[in-house]
Amino acid sequence: MLSINLTAQNWQSDFKEAKTIANNDNKQILLVFSGSDWCAPCMKLEKNVWQTEVFKKHAKDNLVLLKADFPSRKKNKLPKEQQDKNNALAEQYNPKGYFPFVVLLNANGDVLNQLGYKSLEPQAYINEINNF
Repeated sequence: MLSINLTAQNWQSDFKEAKTIANNDNKQILLVFSGSDWCAPCMKLEKNVWQTEVFKKHAKDNLVLLKADFPSRKKNKLPKEQQDKNNALAEQYNPKGYFPFVVLLNANGDVLNQLGYKSLEPQAYINEINNF
């Protein structure tokens, strides 16, 4: 018998929905500000942390993932409604416009921790996130 373990990540794009899920599942929210098509450290974080099995397992058990993406290429442009949501998140949680910027929130949206890009192994990055 062949067993395939696919740990899919479900990144939310709506803050209200993320808070509802976090409240219902007793999880924290990991809000990630990313420039997916222009920010080299954002792309490294995506590849070296977010897409790893270590992080996926941790996230599945503990986090609601919320991404606020700010692509610059026309072909990757977000719908206006989504861009407005991301802009509102940036005004509240990333007013200085850092990229990447990672914010750990409780289910009510209160900030628990903030960090940017760090060249760390996935488990070490998880430890940094949880170090509050």
